[in-house]
Amino acid sequence: MLKSIKSALALLFTVVVIVLAIIFALRSYYPQTRLAVSEDTPLVIAVERGDTSRDVLMRLQQQQLISSARLHYWLAKLSGQLGPIKQGYYEFAAATDWQTFWGKLINGEQMLFQVTVIEGQTAAQALATLQQAPHLTHDTAGLSMTAIAERLSDGAFHNLEGLLLPETYAYQAGSSDWDILQHAYESMHQHLMEAWQQCAAPCAVDTPYQLLILASIIEKETGLNSERELVASVFANRLRKGMRLQSDPTTIYGIKDFDGNLTRAHLRERTPYNTYRIDGLPPTPIALPGIASLQAAAKPADTDYLYFVANADGQHVFSKTLAEHQKAVNKYQKGQ
Repeated sequence: MLKSIKSALALLFTVVVIVLAIIFALRSYYPQTRLAVSEDTPLVIAVERGDTSRDVLMRLQQQQLISSARLHYWLAKLSGQLGPIKQGYYEFAAATDWQTFWGKLINGEQMLFQVTVIEGQTAAQALATLQQAPHLTHDTAGLSMTAIAERLSDGAFHNLEGLLLPETYAYQAGSSDWDILQHAYESMHQHLMEAWQQCAAPCAVDTPYQLLILASIIEKETGLNSERELVASVFANRLRKGMRLQSDPTTIYGIKDFDGNLTRAHLRERTPYNTYRIDGLPPTPIALPGIASLQAAAKPADTDYLYFVANADGQHVFSKTLAEHQKAVNKYQKGQ
């Protein structure tokens, strides 16, 4: 009897040792094994509200990335990998191990999406870009640009144009477009105030907002870094002399339903944005200027230029006098 008990205890002890050895081996081995993810295409997993680790494993099984969801669940459980997982989108590259896989889901290390606001876009175009961004919550849908501007600026501005910094913004799935707009607004304010502090004396404009307006005109007049300070010098010189800016982009901005053809009738029409007819700056920016245009507006080149015209290469020819400018226009615009 005693001998049988000893044998049973010895057997039980052996079983326990084997089981513990298996668990120890699983805890060491399973977390380091790799997901069968393609080298070319990362794996993207969407964890919905209320999903469990079993739900995720079932999706992997359906995609034929694992052979058995049940087996992997118990392997993960026995190796101590499981825990509450968080909602969101997750991206996994080739050769991702299971420890990294479960760690991301448990810690909520979600993949980031991106949306780009392009330099020279209008505020309306930027909002349309946000509306098309995937997995972004569109809380601004149905609001006017005036309402958005007032909310972002706590009532300081009533026009959104120019107030958003063109940049690429990263966000997690489910983020609000308000978060991106607030970031874009605060970034523009920061860079605008930095530019304003650097504005070369005597500054051609009187306020930071006027500097923003001027920067937006520079942004629309040229996309070449090498020309921005030269274009800025033309407008700064004109403002100091009391000359009208005579900028086509400002005039175009003030034309409702512009069809791409700027006519003499357009140039004669008096609108708040037709700088052929009004003195000084238009009332608001005409686009979203980038940082380079803000800096150029603040620190234009030191020149005597008062005119410029586009040449055949998409660059500009700068002139100091009207006679020089007319020659350049005849050569590059009229082919004379």
